[in-house]
Amino acid sequence: MQKDEELLIALRRVIRAIDLRSRQLNKEAGLTGPQLLVMQNIGKAPGVMVRQIAENINLSPATVTSILDRLELKELVDRVRSTEDKRRVGVFLTAHGQEMLARAPLPFQEHFINRFSQLAQWEQSQMVATMQRIASMMDAEHIDASPVLEVGNIAEKL
Repeated sequence: MQKDEELLIALRRVIRAIDLRSRQLNKEAGLTGPQLLVMQNIGKAPGVMVRQIAENINLSPATVTSILDRLELKELVDRVRSTEDKRRVGVFLTAHGQEMLARAPLPFQEHFINRFSQLAQWEQSQMVATMQRIASMMDAEHIDASPVLEVGNIAEKL
């Protein structure tokens, strides 16, 4: 097998692993990866504002708002307008949301980060440089992306 084929197979395995983990998360917790990340963010800072959530997880405020709409429909979060400043809306987990968050498995990226952090600094740097080079070779270096490991269009998974 040629080296380019080996690399493409490895890339396909990564994509497939992300897809399988995403499906597992949805089956076990009824949540997508981005929904779980948003809930974790709210759990760490009850009353957090949408803009801050967006900055924390590298998604647009519009995307976070769409995720919150779906979480609100599932009665997992509440948005509460400030009595002091009507422009400010804090986001809180409901009791049901807190229970679900406590039972939810780790998102795939946390699993990855735990393993990645165990590597030596030189190996981490080498992997980052290699993946950045692959992204460049695929003309993908300017594609907006967050560290959310999901396949497909993230807006479809909200």
